[in-house]
Amino acid sequence: MKYGIEAASIYVPRIYLSIKDLAIKRNIDPEKLELGLGLKKMAVLDVHEDTATIAANALLKLITDFNINPSEIGRVYLGTESALDGAKPTATYAVQLVESVLAEKFGERAFKNTDVVDMTFACIGGVDAMHNSIDYVKVNPTKKAIVIAADYAKYGLESTGEYTQGAGAVALLISNQPDVIAFDGIWGIGMESVFDFFKPHQSTKNPAVLQALETTKTEVEIFSDEPVFEGQYSNECYKDRVREAYFNFKDKANLQGKLYENWRYIAFHLPYAFQGKRMFSDVFSLENGEENTNDNLKIIAKSDAYKTLVKEKIEPTQHASSAIGNMYTASIFTAFLSALQVSSDNSEELEGKEIGFIAYGSGSKSKVFQGKVGKEWKKVIDKIDLFNYLENRQAISFEEYQDLHNKKLTQSIDDSKGFALERIETDNPDLKGARYYTFKK
Repeated sequence: MKYGIEAASIYVPRIYLSIKDLAIKRNIDPEKLELGLGLKKMAVLDVHEDTATIAANALLKLITDFNINPSEIGRVYLGTESALDGAKPTATYAVQLVESVLAEKFGERAFKNTDVVDMTFACIGGVDAMHNSIDYVKVNPTKKAIVIAADYAKYGLESTGEYTQGAGAVALLISNQPDVIAFDGIWGIGMESVFDFFKPHQSTKNPAVLQALETTKTEVEIFSDEPVFEGQYSNECYKDRVREAYFNFKDKANLQGKLYENWRYIAFHLPYAFQGKRMFSDVFSLENGEENTNDNLKIIAKSDAYKTLVKEKIEPTQHASSAIGNMYTASIFTAFLSALQVSSDNSEELEGKEIGFIAYGSGSKSKVFQGKVGKEWKKVIDKIDLFNYLENRQAISFEEYQDLHNKKLTQSIDDSKGFALERIETDNPDLKGARYYTFKK
């Protein structure tokens, strides 16, 4: 029996900032970002949006687009590094929101017998959730699972990560009817505990902060959704873990020859659109018997053989990332959908072809796996209509972006439909911090 992705959906915020506008305001040559990193647009969360709303929008879209009955679903696992609470899973918020919309058709609490949880390992949490859910479906073949990868990437204003920001969610239906792609069950892994990127709990004794919080404590703990990171070091960790996972996969599969040659596409985790093609020269050099010194990697990256690989197997996966930015856990799945959309638009038949996946999460871990495209992939991708969907968004000004980033806006720029954060409890001490949502049709 085969196992994998039966259906998929994506949700991206309806507003974005032009990378060119950001570059000009930051005194950066726009070509450095557009041509150098592949960045064009940055998806931005609106006032009413958070991890729960984007996850819920993707989940509801999956259920309605593919006529899914909640009773078929044994679990809904959310991969995210943008959790809203240190204890209560963000997945419970997302499921609750969708239940409220489905109540008329399926009754109250349609997911009351469904296992729900968050999984966190930086940008690889969504892949971990899928890996776990595939194992669940294997043991419970009459059940299906839903995996949601939902995140927003937020960095400090004027930081080196600012222009890589993005947001969005992908929802996947996992079952023994893998109409989109069936995975072969082999997972290459590379892991090492490092501090390339993390979001630590920190404390402060600053009197001004304590006074603003109206607390009698002499020290308070602070958590920020803006990470501590070192870009160049993170790139090196990315390459190291990918190399380990890639060759671990080859060993487990007992494969000879160059693994990547078997893959029609290679879907990477993309912190920025060109990350995959910049990092993979390391593996390419070793597969071709070359030393992966810095000088040699520069030569390889400019070689005709590597350029051909990039054009055929990697570039199609970059298109959506260029228009969205970093989606953290959802990035690798969006790269996969981007490649399928390119093939669909070019009337290319993919059924039976293998696609390689190279996932990475800071902290750090890589997973390498592969699958064969299913017979109904085109029906699914045509329903998503990814590139037209991304075109149907609203550009915002640089000033609006900064106000959103600094949480100065109180009214949404575009709140026309979907789930929305209504309020966060501040008055009731027993429920302080509880989040309440609404839905607009």
